[in-house]
Amino acid sequence: MVLVFPAPGTATGEDVVELHLHGGHAVITAVLEALLALPRVRLAEPGEFTRRAFDNGKLDLTQVEGLADLLAASTEAQRAQAIRTSEGALARAAAAWRDALLAELAVTEALLDFSDEGDVTDALPDAAVLEGVARSLGDALAGAEAGERLRDGLQVALIGAPNVGKSSLLNALAGREAAIVSPYAGTTRDPIEVTLDLGGVPVTLIDTAGLRPSEDPIEAEGIARAKARAASADLRLLLYDGGFPSGAEGMWLVRTKSDLAAEEIDATSIWVSTVTGQGIAALMARLKIWAVDATRGGEAAPISHARQRATVTEAFARVEEAIGSEEALLRAEALRLALRAIGRLSGGVDIEDVLDAIFARFCVGK
Repeated sequence: MVLVFPAPGTATGEDVVELHLHGGHAVITAVLEALLALPRVRLAEPGEFTRRAFDNGKLDLTQVEGLADLLAASTEAQRAQAIRTSEGALARAAAAWRDALLAELAVTEALLDFSDEGDVTDALPDAAVLEGVARSLGDALAGAEAGERLRDGLQVALIGAPNVGKSSLLNALAGREAAIVSPYAGTTRDPIEVTLDLGGVPVTLIDTAGLRPSEDPIEAEGIARAKARAASADLRLLLYDGGFPSGAEGMWLVRTKSDLAAEEIDATSIWVSTVTGQGIAALMARLKIWAVDATRGGEAAPISHARQRATVTEAFARVEEAIGSEEALLRAEALRLALRAIGRLSGGVDIEDVLDAIFARFCVGK
């Protein structure tokens, strides 16, 4: 069956033909070989159809990035965020910012160029519109960190002394034997990672080497890597099985092997036992709440890429400059720079250097 979709009412804005074939791989391969034997027929490059949609004005760059995120989404929350972007939530916000700034720039330019005309005022317009744009830009930036965290996922490092139960806890939280557990200290050398879906948020648990002085160069390297991974993690769980650790500021304290503990329970720590299962569900629930809170943004335009945040930050700074400018020439220049930043956000200007990197993320046929 052959379906013909005439331009411009297609996803790419060009004429599109679909072949719906019946049969197995041999039929598909034979038809593909026949097509490739025709003049000027070749296989599509990764992301080429989306690139054509962008070039033909069917998608702006934020929607392209949203579509790439959608294809890579592994959890429901990631999918929902990507859908919002791919369907134009950020594009619509950018259009509103652009329209408001263009209107203000037109008034300001008129003041500069036609101040001798009788119907043109010589006073700068009230900054209320610009203040509204600044608030909207600020709201979008407020949720940017959460949006990027959701897109990239969160990392939780399990740290502590050797044989404190890090690998056992990782296995218990993962629900499978992801890490080797043994009674011998120093079993874990390289960080072991397991990704969980916690409330729609991808969270990577990292089992690190036990922290202790070591003369073994291999173990010492593992400890160095453990410290580096822990430093870059979004959350650190400090595990201990006796006494009370010091220097745990900014970490969650997890008292392991609670089934063997005789002392009074410390209310500041999370008590768990991988033998009896005590506290595992409670720790998992607490991690889920933390993950959802860490990635919860407002209802503003979704920003989930560093590129998007950088351009919106630039636009916000320029709008603030415009608000503070009492001279028409300075305000006009600040507005032009703000509009240029928004143009980079949507892909209108200065984006050739990022296009290849963005479309390279797509698979063939998208």
